[in-house]
Amino acid sequence: MTQRRLRPGVWIAAWALLLTLGAAYATPAGRLPAVGSNGAAAAAVAGERHGAIIKIEGEISDVTTESVRRRVEAARDNGAKVIVFEMNTPGGAVSAALDICNLIKNLHDIHTVAWVNTDAYSAGSMISLACDEIVMTGASVLGDCGVILGGPTGPQEVPEELRAKAESPVIEQFRDSASRHDYDPLLCESMVVKEIVVYWVENTQTGERRFVDEAEKQRLFGEEQSIFPAADADADAEDAAPKPEWRLVPNYIDIVSGKSVTVTQPVVKATELLTMSQSRAYAFGFCKAIVPDAHELAARYSVAGPWLRLDSNWSENLTRWLTSMPVRIFLLVIILLGAYVEFHTPGVGVPGLVALIALAIFVGAPYVSGLANVWEIAIVLIGFALLAVEIFVIPGFGIAGISGIVCIIVGLLATFIPDEPGRSFPIYWPQFQPGIDGLKTGVIVLASGASAGVVAMIIFSRIMPRLSWLHGAMPPNPVAMGVGAIVDPYHGYARVGDVGLVTSTLRPSGKARFGDQLVDVVTRGEYVDPATEVEVIERAGNRVVVQAVLPPRGAAEV
Repeated sequence: MTQRRLRPGVWIAAWALLLTLGAAYATPAGRLPAVGSNGAAAAAVAGERHGAIIKIEGEISDVTTESVRRRVEAARDNGAKVIVFEMNTPGGAVSAALDICNLIKNLHDIHTVAWVNTDAYSAGSMISLACDEIVMTGASVLGDCGVILGGPTGPQEVPEELRAKAESPVIEQFRDSASRHDYDPLLCESMVVKEIVVYWVENTQTGERRFVDEAEKQRLFGEEQSIFPAADADADAEDAAPKPEWRLVPNYIDIVSGKSVTVTQPVVKATELLTMSQSRAYAFGFCKAIVPDAHELAARYSVAGPWLRLDSNWSENLTRWLTSMPVRIFLLVIILLGAYVEFHTPGVGVPGLVALIALAIFVGAPYVSGLANVWEIAIVLIGFALLAVEIFVIPGFGIAGISGIVCIIVGLLATFIPDEPGRSFPIYWPQFQPGIDGLKTGVIVLASGASAGVVAMIIFSRIMPRLSWLHGAMPPNPVAMGVGAIVDPYHGYARVGDVGLVTSTLRPSGKARFGDQLVDVVTRGEYVDPATEVEVIERAGNRVVVQAVLPPRGAAEV
């Protein structure tokens, strides 16, 4: 049997695997044109300094966390004293957002700015509040950081027994941001907790405005005090009654249009989470300015020279692409098809190597992105080991094979599910929406990939062998004449009915001597000691199945 030489395509695939799983820390930086001073936008921080813009867009994951960490270090190395995080995200994983918030809050020597352009929902709003200040474009949205639970019928309320565990880390992060940057803590908490009712009130004597809950509003206004007098009340009695010191804020000035906007009270109802357009965010004290473009940003923060734009590099984008649903379905098809072809061709060749590379990418890309951890990959490898033992060592198909298949399926599904707060065991049933969505995606990918793989196997087995240029990868089935021409590896020995002598313990495989020929043999599962006579009961090519020769009944024992 000759060993196959690896084709150039295999080396290309191997190099692609190494490049995919390696962490590339190149920093492509596209720069904006130099900007001049804008008299309309007063510089918020005196002194000119270098600045960098880091864009956070799309769904936030552990890949985002590592990407932001890399780009922050690059900005620091380039001497940036102002880092602007350009936000345009629907949110994402809680754990990843918390890591980014902690990273930003530890940048003590750098002024951080969240520039909402155009959406900062959920985890995006949490990251924005972690920055030293927030600015927004003329049409943008900030808020809505509630934690929801996925289920078979769609998003659901988080059960009370899970609510504290799910919301506590997020609420504490918002409280810390409110304390650091002088945001209203009640408004911050109302982005997370739905039942909070918030009113906006002002003191008619001092002009002070504040946000209060239902209980504080009643205390300020008085439980029996009516804010709006009855229509038929006596005019003289109304004039004589003392005017309340506090009242609901009636309106505010829209920072974009300059027009007066009527305030709907309460500003946050019990059935909603606080979500603010740029004008409300400015009126509520979150947004410090409306900044339409990077030129205005440079003028506001006295940035000398052009902004240093730090974008995601190719490896981060490639990792996101490799963890997408279509690519993972394709990889699963390659795994199944490569394994099928490898088992139907002699030796170890290109199909098996391609299947291994596809498997490495299938589980390696989620590992790099943070979806998978080492335990889940270990479970997949244990599953393949059990399956190999079942195929090559243990005759038939039983517990080891079934356990191997279960481990492979569970491990592969786990690579689609992100970590959840409070979870320490590597395998768990997801409780929150990102985990539920990941599990659904995993089921779709495995089912679709397996179905497409079976179809591909059928095509390869019936059609592809007829193509001459594919004979090297999958030779056609042998004909009867070809089988007859095969040389007997044991030169006429070890045929059905022949009797030989065991030379090494059969467990259940081992060696037996037939005449002057040493033959590899296997039993049907039983162990046979050395020096025991065995009879060949089955022969298929070089596979020789034997059983111990039993002594005749009534034979005398010594």
